[in-house]
Amino acid sequence: MSKSRKRYSRKIKHTPPGTSPGTIVSPPGACPTFIDLIAYGPEGVYEKRIDDWSEVHQAMQKYPVVWVNIEGLGNSELVTQAGDIFGIHRLALEDVMNIQERSKLEQYGENSFFVVHMAEMKESLETEKLSIYTSKKFVVTFQDGPIDVMNPVRERIRKGNGLIRKMGTDYLTYAVVDAVIDSYFPVLEAYGDLLDKLEEGIIEKPERQMVAQIHSLKKEFFSLKRMAWSLRDAISAFLRDASPLYSPETRIYFRDCYDHTITVLDFVETYREFLSDLMDIYLSSLSNRTNEVMKVMAIFTSLFVPPTLIAGIYGMNFHTQLSPYNMPELTWYFGYPYALGLMLAVSLSILGLLYWKGWLGSLKIRSK
Repeated sequence: MSKSRKRYSRKIKHTPPGTSPGTIVSPPGACPTFIDLIAYGPEGVYEKRIDDWSEVHQAMQKYPVVWVNIEGLGNSELVTQAGDIFGIHRLALEDVMNIQERSKLEQYGENSFFVVHMAEMKESLETEKLSIYTSKKFVVTFQDGPIDVMNPVRERIRKGNGLIRKMGTDYLTYAVVDAVIDSYFPVLEAYGDLLDKLEEGIIEKPERQMVAQIHSLKKEFFSLKRMAWSLRDAISAFLRDASPLYSPETRIYFRDCYDHTITVLDFVETYREFLSDLMDIYLSSLSNRTNEVMKVMAIFTSLFVPPTLIAGIYGMNFHTQLSPYNMPELTWYFGYPYALGLMLAVSLSILGLLYWKGWLGSLKIRSK
């Protein structure tokens, strides 16, 4: 699925320009379509993967809440049939098929249409759009692919935990949106661990590939910020505009969703600033490491320049018989040991001076 997504992730819209509004076309590389039905009420739950829409009609007659989840958008005919059966507007179905659609809330008569994005952390950040169409009797969700954060909601329905079996479709919509927002926090926790390890690596051993990793994380954080920002705006618009579909009690729960979205945005902004700090730390660590290398090279140069100078002087070989000043050490019995000793003495003197001044510091160079 990830390879298929890469083929069209940069396309803004997969339908050709000038296409009639409301055209239902499966995106390239879309997953096969499956339909799961959950119908429930205070008395019980009915759950099944269906192939026949007639079972939906039977469930709607028996249970107060019907939830139909359509996973995968590869079969545009099934999506179109779902739109006809549940009375979903063609423009809403077009938004369902547009995988790049931002998070939003729209009203279609008495019904509402939410678009949110699920997030999951694998080797990198993976996201998928989730569309939620809600009426007084049913909720229809459309998933792009295999990422599914709604299992906790299903478990609560099966076990009858909390209020969900006692409430209507509006509460189910809240529960799904809340599960989507909650899916961001494990992702943020994974990013926090990754950033801690990256910081340790940069301080201990800065490497070139860390720069590419920082830039990659910046792109992922930008994507996460864009999703959370648009979701915050959608929930804010929902709280401002009263809808008769949602009870006042459910609207109170949506305020909690809004607060969680703000928390997600705060974390994302903090991590983005931390990434900028990491780049500065990388450059500083790299500069410090270069300074250490240059210091060692300068010390070696300081130690070996005087012996080189002495060797150069005594390598001129002026003829001693022409003048008594022409290097009498060349004919001296201890001339060679004297020259070596002079070189060693000057080098040790320079080394002692550097140590006395405190300029040696730590000469430990980190291995590559």
